[in-house]
Amino acid sequence: LADALVSDVKKTWYPLGYNIRPERLHSIACETVERYGGQLPSDAEELLSFKGIGRYTAGAIRSFAFNEDAPILDTNVIRVLHRVFIAKGDPKTQKARLWQLSEALIPSGKGYDFNQAIMDFGAICCTARNPSCRQCPMKSFCKTYPLEQKSQKMTVRHAGR
Repeated sequence: LADALVSDVKKTWYPLGYNIRPERLHSIACETVERYGGQLPSDAEELLSFKGIGRYTAGAIRSFAFNEDAPILDTNVIRVLHRVFIAKGDPKTQKARLWQLSEALIPSGKGYDFNQAIMDFGAICCTARNPSCRQCPMKSFCKTYPLEQKSQKMTVRHAGR
């Protein structure tokens, strides 16, 4: 990747629809070769020193590439944690709390599995639209589930008019 032309990286990446990422990815690859001999570091602070790597990406790299117990917050994880543990307010204003939850919930030595599972759970069950609340294995302690039930009842009542 570091040896490739940026234009070739862009062409390869183009179908994914992210225009700035190929340049950043190429830049990170070049910097990794220059500073670390081609081996991406696992240290959070070192990862955060790369342009284009923020807290989420650093956590994802540490979790998925190095199997560390590093928290991540992507769209799916934010949705699941907010619905299950907080339920009220705008998740965008509660990032600090969501990061704390993400970190606290990772079972020791299971960062990769936990992060993959919660992302998949958000994509499959706790979806943005039409979540499968009735089949959810967390509904017994989910703070949103009772609200969802009230919403369902109201919808049914209004549908009968």
